Amino acid sequence: MENNAELAARLADCEQHLGYAFKNRELLELALTHASDKAARIEHAAEVAFEEGNEHVTQLDLVDNERLEFLGDSILGMVVCDELFHSYPEANEGDLTNVKSVVVSRPVLAKISDDLGIAEFMSLGKGMTTYDRLPESLRANVFEAVVAAIYLDGGLVEARTFVLAHVRRHIDLVEKDQHRKNYKSKLQQYTQREFSITPAYRVISEEGPDHIKEFEIIAVIGTKEYATGRGKSKKDAEQEAARATLLMLREEEMTG
Repeated sequence: MENNAELAARLADCEQHLGYAFKNRELLELALTHASDKAARIEHAAEVAFEEGNEHVTQLDLVDNERLEFLGDSILGMVVCDELFHSYPEANEGDLTNVKSVVVSRPVLAKISDDLGIAEFMSLGKGMTTYDRLPESLRANVFEAVVAAIYLDGGLVEARTFVLAHVRRHIDLVEKDQHRKNYKSKLQQYTQREFSITPAYRVISEEGPDHIKEFEIIAVIGTKEYATGRGKSKKDAEQEAARATLLMLREEEMTG
């Protein structure tokens, strides 16, 4: 188990990478604590309790970053939506939704997490340390947890500043790719070249009466779901889903 000096050094190093100094470092420690480490700490605490003749494990040993991920997801979405709303007054709801879906997607958040080096500061259980590279979902989730920790520590202004510092270039990348293309054709060419797979599209929802129906469709490559798209027709929704998926694949290439 990590001693107090080692913990303090790890958290201080993480703060340097994040560019934010916590008033309450316990929030950062919590944000970096994965559920797998919680299980290891519970086991350790139970062993100590048994040796000391105490049958109970304190609530402190039951804490991980999952509640912070929940909060951070909402804060991140709100900050991105607010930025898009004010930065692109001419964009319609569908365009804004499509940009947001890429910017807050798992591949993009995982890349931001990688750029900041957050994963190397995490507290992980033994089962997670066997990975050559941590799962994309874990790397994305810890970024959300850090966003929530900064919000609780410094307020919304600090959280917004942190989020925009790291998502702004991804917003710009998506916004610059607004010119119309046959995205479905381009995505098919890409996936056949890279994976020997043809992408599929699945309807997630249909809303409204027949004459003003709106479709939401998700692109699927193999067994992996990628981006969603919305449109007044299935064709338009599929094009939007393909466009957003191409951007996500570009992000994955950049993470290498």
